[in-house]
Amino acid sequence: MRFIRKTNYHQDIQIFKHDGQIFWYTCLMLILLSFPFFLSDFYLGELALIFIYAIAGIGLMLLTGYTGLVSLGHAAFLGIGAYTHSYFLGLGIPFVFSLSISVLFSSLIGTLLAIPALRVTGIYLAVATLAFSIIVEQILSHWVSVTGGYRGMLVPDPSIGNLSLKPNTTFYFVCLIFVSSSVLISLNILRSPLGRAMTAVRDSEISAQSMGINLARTKTIAFAISAGFTGLAGGLLAHKIGYLAPDSFNLLISIQLLLMVVVGGLGSLHGAIYGAIFIGFLPQALALLRDNLPEKFAQIPGLEPGIFGLILVAVLIYEPLGIYGRWLKIRSFFEEFPLYRRSTHKRQRNFLKTERLR
Repeated sequence: MRFIRKTNYHQDIQIFKHDGQIFWYTCLMLILLSFPFFLSDFYLGELALIFIYAIAGIGLMLLTGYTGLVSLGHAAFLGIGAYTHSYFLGLGIPFVFSLSISVLFSSLIGTLLAIPALRVTGIYLAVATLAFSIIVEQILSHWVSVTGGYRGMLVPDPSIGNLSLKPNTTFYFVCLIFVSSSVLISLNILRSPLGRAMTAVRDSEISAQSMGINLARTKTIAFAISAGFTGLAGGLLAHKIGYLAPDSFNLLISIQLLLMVVVGGLGSLHGAIYGAIFIGFLPQALALLRDNLPEKFAQIPGLEPGIFGLILVAVLIYEPLGIYGRWLKIRSFFEEFPLYRRSTHKRQRNFLKTERLR
Protein backbone atom coordinates (compact mmCIF):
# COMPACT_ATOMS: atom_id res chain seq x y z
CA MET A 1 0.00 0.00 0.00
CA ARG A 2 1.29 3.44 -0.96
CA PHE A 3 0.99 6.35 1.47
CA ILE A 4 1.53 9.84 0.05
CA ARG A 5 2.95 12.18 2.68
CA LYS A 6 2.53 15.80 1.64
CA THR A 7 5.14 18.17 2.96
CA ASN A 8 4.30 21.32 0.99
CA TYR A 9 1.26 22.93 -0.63
CA HIS A 10 2.69 22.52 -4.14
CA GLN A 11 2.04 18.77 -3.94
CA ASP A 12 -1.72 19.40 -4.11
CA ILE A 13 -1.47 20.70 -7.68
CA GLN A 14 1.17 18.38 -9.10
CA ILE A 15 0.14 16.54 -12.26
CA PHE A 16 1.71 13.30 -11.01
CA LYS A 17 1.02 12.47 -7.38
CA HIS A 18 3.99 10.13 -6.98
CA ASP A 19 6.83 8.52 -8.95
CA GLY A 20 4.80 5.38 -9.56
CA GLN A 21 2.39 7.29 -11.77
CA ILE A 22 5.27 8.64 -13.85
CA PHE A 23 6.57 5.09 -14.37
CA TRP A 24 3.24 3.54 -15.35
CA TYR A 25 2.13 6.38 -17.63
CA THR A 26 5.51 6.27 -19.36
CA CYS A 27 5.07 2.54 -19.92
CA LEU A 28 1.57 3.16 -21.27
CA MET A 29 2.85 5.77 -23.73
CA LEU A 30 5.61 3.43 -24.93
CA ILE A 31 3.04 0.68 -25.51
CA LEU A 32 0.79 3.05 -27.48
CA LEU A 33 3.75 4.18 -29.59
CA SER A 34 4.64 0.55 -30.36
CA PHE A 35 1.15 -0.51 -31.52
CA PRO A 36 1.62 0.48 -35.20
CA PHE A 37 4.55 -1.95 -35.48
CA PHE A 38 2.49 -5.10 -34.83
CA LEU A 39 -1.22 -4.20 -35.20
CA SER A 40 -3.14 -4.27 -38.47
CA ASP A 41 -4.70 -1.20 -40.07
CA PHE A 42 -8.16 -2.19 -38.81
CA TYR A 43 -7.13 -2.13 -35.15
CA LEU A 44 -5.16 1.08 -35.63
CA GLY A 45 -8.32 2.66 -37.07
CA GLU A 46 -10.35 1.47 -34.10
CA LEU A 47 -7.78 2.84 -31.65
CA ALA A 48 -7.76 6.18 -33.48
CA LEU A 49 -11.55 6.28 -33.12
CA ILE A 50 -11.19 5.59 -29.39
CA PHE A 51 -8.74 8.50 -29.11
CA ILE A 52 -11.26 10.77 -30.85
CA TYR A 53 -14.02 9.63 -28.50
CA ALA A 54 -11.67 10.24 -25.57
CA ILE A 55 -11.16 13.87 -26.63
CA ALA A 56 -14.93 14.38 -26.86
CA GLY A 57 -15.33 12.59 -23.52
CA ILE A 58 -12.79 14.91 -21.88
CA GLY A 59 -14.81 17.89 -23.11
CA LEU A 60 -18.07 16.52 -21.76
CA MET A 61 -16.38 15.39 -18.53
CA LEU A 62 -15.18 18.94 -17.83
CA LEU A 63 -18.76 20.17 -18.22
CA THR A 64 -20.77 17.37 -16.62
CA GLY A 65 -18.32 15.59 -14.35
CA TYR A 66 -16.47 18.62 -12.97
CA THR A 67 -18.96 21.49 -13.33
CA GLY A 68 -22.17 19.51 -12.82
CA LEU A 69 -23.94 20.72 -15.98
CA VAL A 70 -25.74 17.96 -17.86
CA SER A 71 -25.69 18.24 -21.65
CA LEU A 72 -27.61 16.17 -24.18
CA GLY A 73 -26.47 18.27 -27.12
CA HIS A 74 -22.76 17.60 -27.48
CA ALA A 75 -23.31 15.80 -30.77
CA ALA A 76 -24.07 19.28 -32.15
CA PHE A 77 -20.59 20.53 -31.20
CA LEU A 78 -19.15 17.37 -32.73
CA GLY A 79 -20.97 18.18 -35.97
CA ILE A 80 -20.01 21.87 -35.87
CA GLY A 81 -16.34 20.97 -35.52
CA ALA A 82 -16.51 18.38 -38.30
CA TYR A 83 -18.32 20.56 -40.83
CA THR A 84 -16.30 23.69 -40.03
CA HIS A 85 -13.01 21.84 -40.41
CA SER A 86 -14.09 20.20 -43.68
CA TYR A 87 -15.42 23.48 -45.10
CA PHE A 88 -12.23 25.41 -44.48
CA LEU A 89 -10.09 22.52 -45.71
CA GLY A 90 -12.09 22.66 -48.92
CA LEU A 91 -11.18 26.34 -49.24
CA GLY A 92 -7.49 25.43 -49.20
CA ILE A 93 -6.69 26.43 -45.63
CA PRO A 94 -3.93 24.22 -44.11
CA PHE A 95 -4.89 21.37 -41.81
CA VAL A 96 -3.60 22.88 -38.55
CA PHE A 97 -5.22 26.29 -39.13
CA SER A 98 -8.50 24.73 -40.26
CA LEU A 99 -8.63 22.53 -37.16
CA SER A 100 -7.84 25.53 -34.95
CA ILE A 101 -10.68 27.51 -36.57
CA SER A 102 -13.11 24.66 -35.91
CA VAL A 103 -12.07 24.57 -32.23
CA LEU A 104 -12.48 28.33 -31.84
CA PHE A 105 -15.80 28.38 -33.67
CA SER A 106 -17.15 25.52 -31.54
CA SER A 107 -16.05 27.38 -28.40
CA LEU A 108 -17.83 30.51 -29.63
CA ILE A 109 -21.05 28.60 -30.25
CA GLY A 110 -20.72 27.00 -26.81
CA THR A 111 -20.37 30.44 -25.24
CA LEU A 112 -23.45 31.73 -27.07
CA LEU A 113 -25.42 28.66 -25.98
CA ALA A 114 -24.36 29.12 -22.36
CA ILE A 115 -25.82 32.63 -22.12
CA PRO A 116 -29.50 31.58 -22.34
CA ALA A 117 -29.03 27.96 -21.21
CA LEU A 118 -27.54 28.84 -17.83
CA ARG A 119 -30.79 30.48 -16.77
CA VAL A 120 -32.06 26.94 -16.17
CA THR A 121 -30.58 24.01 -14.26
CA GLY A 122 -30.96 20.27 -13.94
CA ILE A 123 -33.34 18.52 -16.29
CA TYR A 124 -34.32 21.83 -17.88
CA LEU A 125 -30.71 22.43 -18.93
CA ALA A 126 -30.60 18.95 -20.45
CA VAL A 127 -33.77 19.72 -22.42
CA ALA A 128 -32.33 23.06 -23.59
CA THR A 129 -29.13 21.42 -24.87
CA LEU A 130 -31.21 18.70 -26.51
CA ALA A 131 -33.22 21.37 -28.35
CA PHE A 132 -29.95 23.00 -29.43
CA SER A 133 -28.75 19.68 -30.86
CA ILE A 134 -31.95 19.30 -32.88
CA ILE A 135 -31.64 22.87 -34.19
CA VAL A 136 -28.05 22.28 -35.31
CA GLU A 137 -29.04 19.04 -37.01
CA GLN A 138 -31.72 20.89 -38.97
CA ILE A 139 -29.24 23.62 -39.95
CA LEU A 140 -26.79 21.01 -41.19
CA SER A 141 -29.59 19.41 -43.19
CA HIS A 142 -30.91 22.57 -44.88
CA TRP A 143 -27.87 24.85 -45.29
CA VAL A 144 -27.10 23.22 -48.61
CA SER A 145 -24.63 25.85 -49.86
CA VAL A 146 -22.24 25.15 -46.97
CA THR A 147 -22.96 21.66 -45.67
CA GLY A 148 -24.35 20.02 -48.78
CA GLY A 149 -27.58 19.19 -46.95
CA TYR A 150 -28.71 15.58 -47.14
CA ARG A 151 -26.35 15.08 -50.07
CA GLY A 152 -23.48 15.33 -47.60
CA MET A 153 -19.96 16.71 -47.78
CA LEU A 154 -16.80 14.97 -48.90
CA VAL A 155 -13.96 15.53 -46.43
CA PRO A 156 -10.67 16.54 -48.13
CA ASP A 157 -7.65 14.38 -47.40
CA PRO A 158 -5.63 15.74 -44.46
CA SER A 159 -2.04 16.76 -45.00
CA ILE A 160 0.67 18.93 -43.45
CA GLY A 161 2.79 20.27 -46.28
CA ASN A 162 3.81 17.27 -48.37
CA LEU A 163 3.06 14.81 -45.57
CA SER A 164 -0.24 13.00 -46.03
CA LEU A 165 -2.11 12.18 -42.83
CA LYS A 166 -4.52 9.79 -44.53
CA PRO A 167 -2.64 6.48 -43.94
CA ASN A 168 -3.91 4.68 -40.85
CA THR A 169 -0.52 4.66 -39.13
CA THR A 170 0.04 8.39 -39.61
CA PHE A 171 -3.52 9.26 -38.58
CA TYR A 172 -3.12 7.05 -35.50
CA PHE A 173 -0.10 9.08 -34.37
CA VAL A 174 -1.95 12.35 -35.09
CA CYS A 175 -4.87 11.26 -32.89
CA LEU A 176 -2.46 10.04 -30.20
CA ILE A 177 -0.75 13.45 -30.13
CA PHE A 178 -4.06 15.29 -29.86
CA VAL A 179 -5.50 13.05 -27.12
CA SER A 180 -2.26 13.30 -25.10
CA SER A 181 -2.28 17.09 -25.47
CA SER A 182 -5.97 17.20 -24.49
CA VAL A 183 -5.30 15.23 -21.31
CA LEU A 184 -2.40 17.51 -20.32
CA ILE A 185 -4.40 20.67 -21.06
CA SER A 186 -7.40 19.44 -19.08
CA LEU A 187 -5.18 18.44 -16.14
CA ASN A 188 -3.70 21.93 -16.08
CA ILE A 189 -7.18 23.47 -16.27
CA LEU A 190 -8.38 21.37 -13.35
CA ARG A 191 -5.46 22.31 -11.11
CA SER A 192 -5.87 26.03 -11.92
CA PRO A 193 -8.19 28.44 -10.04
CA LEU A 194 -10.74 27.96 -12.83
CA GLY A 195 -10.74 24.20 -12.31
CA ARG A 196 -11.18 24.60 -8.56
CA ALA A 197 -14.06 27.01 -9.22
CA MET A 198 -15.72 24.50 -11.58
CA THR A 199 -15.53 21.79 -8.93
CA ALA A 200 -16.92 24.16 -6.29
CA VAL A 201 -19.86 25.03 -8.55
CA ARG A 202 -20.57 21.34 -9.01
CA ASP A 203 -20.50 20.59 -5.27
CA SER A 204 -22.57 23.57 -4.12
CA GLU A 205 -23.46 26.69 -6.05
CA ILE A 206 -24.42 28.55 -2.89
CA SER A 207 -21.13 27.76 -1.17
CA ALA A 208 -19.18 28.67 -4.32
CA GLN A 209 -21.01 31.98 -4.63
CA SER A 210 -20.37 32.77 -0.98
CA MET A 211 -16.65 32.31 -1.63
CA GLY A 212 -16.74 34.94 -4.37
CA ILE A 213 -16.96 32.66 -7.42
CA ASN A 214 -18.88 34.15 -10.33
CA LEU A 215 -21.29 31.35 -11.25
CA ALA A 216 -22.30 32.65 -14.66
CA ARG A 217 -18.72 33.29 -15.78
CA THR A 218 -17.48 29.91 -14.53
CA LYS A 219 -20.29 28.00 -16.22
CA THR A 220 -19.89 29.95 -19.46
CA ILE A 221 -16.15 29.26 -19.59
CA ALA A 222 -16.82 25.60 -18.84
CA PHE A 223 -19.28 25.45 -21.75
CA ALA A 224 -16.76 27.13 -24.06
CA ILE A 225 -13.89 24.81 -23.09
CA SER A 226 -16.10 21.74 -23.35
CA ALA A 227 -17.38 22.78 -26.77
CA GLY A 228 -13.80 23.45 -27.92
CA PHE A 229 -12.62 19.96 -27.01
CA THR A 230 -15.66 18.41 -28.66
CA GLY A 231 -15.12 20.54 -31.78
CA LEU A 232 -11.54 19.25 -31.95
CA ALA A 233 -12.85 15.69 -31.74
CA GLY A 234 -15.36 16.51 -34.50
CA GLY A 235 -12.61 17.77 -36.80
CA LEU A 236 -10.63 14.56 -36.36
CA LEU A 237 -13.79 12.45 -36.66
CA ALA A 238 -14.48 14.03 -40.05
CA HIS A 239 -11.32 12.43 -41.42
CA LYS A 240 -12.18 9.13 -39.79
CA ILE A 241 -15.64 9.10 -41.42
CA GLY A 242 -14.51 10.53 -44.74
CA TYR A 243 -17.96 11.74 -45.77
CA LEU A 244 -20.22 13.88 -43.59
CA ALA A 245 -23.99 13.64 -43.39
CA PRO A 246 -26.38 15.38 -40.94
CA ASP A 247 -27.63 12.11 -39.48
CA SER A 248 -24.08 11.30 -38.37
CA PHE A 249 -24.54 13.76 -35.47
CA ASN A 250 -27.98 12.92 -34.15
CA LEU A 251 -29.43 12.36 -30.68
CA LEU A 252 -27.98 8.86 -30.49
CA ILE A 253 -24.45 10.29 -30.63
CA SER A 254 -25.27 12.66 -27.74
CA ILE A 255 -26.56 9.72 -25.73
CA GLN A 256 -23.38 7.78 -26.52
CA LEU A 257 -21.23 10.65 -25.30
CA LEU A 258 -23.22 10.94 -22.07
CA LEU A 259 -23.10 7.17 -21.66
CA MET A 260 -19.35 7.32 -22.14
CA VAL A 261 -18.66 9.69 -19.23
CA VAL A 262 -21.20 8.06 -16.89
CA VAL A 263 -20.04 4.50 -17.54
CA GLY A 264 -16.39 5.53 -17.44
CA GLY A 265 -16.81 7.36 -14.14
CA LEU A 266 -18.04 10.90 -13.55
CA GLY A 267 -15.59 13.37 -12.07
CA SER A 268 -12.45 11.69 -13.38
CA LEU A 269 -10.39 12.05 -16.54
CA HIS A 270 -9.61 8.36 -16.21
CA GLY A 271 -13.33 7.81 -16.56
CA ALA A 272 -13.38 9.65 -19.89
CA ILE A 273 -10.65 7.36 -21.23
CA TYR A 274 -12.29 4.18 -19.91
CA GLY A 275 -15.63 5.31 -21.28
CA ALA A 276 -14.09 5.94 -24.70
CA ILE A 277 -12.69 2.40 -24.74
CA PHE A 278 -16.10 1.07 -23.75
CA ILE A 279 -17.95 3.06 -26.42
CA GLY A 280 -15.31 2.22 -29.03
CA PHE A 281 -15.83 -1.52 -28.67
CA LEU A 282 -19.58 -1.43 -27.93
CA PRO A 283 -20.72 -1.30 -31.62
CA GLN A 284 -18.73 -4.45 -32.40
CA ALA A 285 -20.25 -6.15 -29.36
CA LEU A 286 -23.75 -5.14 -30.46
CA ALA A 287 -23.07 -6.42 -33.98
CA LEU A 288 -22.05 -9.79 -32.53
CA LEU A 289 -25.15 -9.73 -30.34
CA ARG A 290 -27.40 -9.17 -33.37
CA ASP A 291 -25.76 -12.10 -35.15
CA ASN A 292 -26.49 -14.44 -32.24
CA LEU A 293 -30.01 -13.28 -31.41
CA PRO A 294 -33.12 -14.80 -33.00
CA GLU A 295 -34.10 -12.92 -36.15
CA LYS A 296 -37.28 -11.46 -34.68
CA PHE A 297 -35.26 -9.88 -31.87
CA ALA A 298 -32.26 -8.88 -33.98
CA GLN A 299 -34.44 -6.85 -36.35
CA ILE A 300 -36.13 -4.81 -33.61
CA PRO A 301 -35.79 -1.10 -34.52
CA GLY A 302 -34.05 1.04 -31.94
CA LEU A 303 -32.21 -1.88 -30.36
CA GLU A 304 -28.97 0.08 -29.91
CA PRO A 305 -30.54 3.09 -28.12
CA GLY A 306 -32.47 0.69 -25.90
CA ILE A 307 -29.29 -1.15 -24.91
CA PHE A 308 -27.50 2.17 -24.31
CA GLY A 309 -30.31 3.20 -21.97
CA LEU A 310 -30.26 -0.11 -20.10
CA ILE A 311 -26.48 0.12 -19.60
CA LEU A 312 -26.80 3.70 -18.37
CA VAL A 313 -29.53 2.82 -15.86
CA ALA A 314 -27.66 -0.27 -14.66
CA VAL A 315 -24.46 1.71 -14.05
CA LEU A 316 -26.33 4.47 -12.21
CA ILE A 317 -27.96 1.89 -9.92
CA TYR A 318 -25.19 -0.64 -9.30
CA GLU A 319 -21.96 1.29 -9.91
CA PRO A 320 -22.47 5.08 -9.83
CA LEU A 321 -18.70 5.67 -9.94
CA GLY A 322 -18.43 3.78 -13.24
CA ILE A 323 -15.57 1.66 -14.51
CA TYR A 324 -12.95 3.83 -12.83
CA GLY A 325 -14.79 3.55 -9.51
CA ARG A 326 -14.84 -0.23 -9.82
CA TRP A 327 -11.10 -0.22 -10.59
CA LEU A 328 -10.46 1.82 -7.41
CA LYS A 329 -12.37 -0.75 -5.38
CA ILE A 330 -10.43 -3.64 -6.93
CA ARG A 331 -7.15 -1.87 -6.28
CA SER A 332 -8.15 -1.16 -2.68
CA PHE A 333 -9.02 -4.83 -2.20
CA PHE A 334 -5.54 -6.00 -3.19
CA GLU A 335 -3.79 -3.20 -1.32
CA GLU A 336 -5.64 -3.84 1.95
CA PHE A 337 -6.05 -7.62 1.73
CA PRO A 338 -6.79 -9.37 4.08
CA LEU A 339 -8.03 -6.34 6.04
CA TYR A 340 -10.34 -5.07 3.27
CA ARG A 341 -13.96 -4.45 4.26
CA ARG A 342 -16.86 -3.96 1.86
CA SER A 343 -18.05 -1.00 3.92
CA THR A 344 -14.89 0.89 2.93
CA HIS A 345 -16.59 2.27 -0.19
CA LYS A 346 -20.13 2.35 1.16
CA ARG A 347 -21.95 5.45 -0.01
CA GLN A 348 -23.36 7.75 2.64
CA ARG A 349 -25.63 10.74 2.40
CA ASN A 350 -23.87 14.04 3.02
CA PHE A 351 -25.59 17.39 3.07
CA LEU A 352 -23.94 20.80 3.23
CA LYS A 353 -25.58 23.25 5.59
CA THR A 354 -25.90 25.71 2.73
CA GLU A 355 -28.06 23.21 0.82
CA ARG A 356 -30.76 23.57 3.48
CA LEU A 357 -31.44 27.10 2.26
CA ARG A 358 -33.03 25.77 -0.93
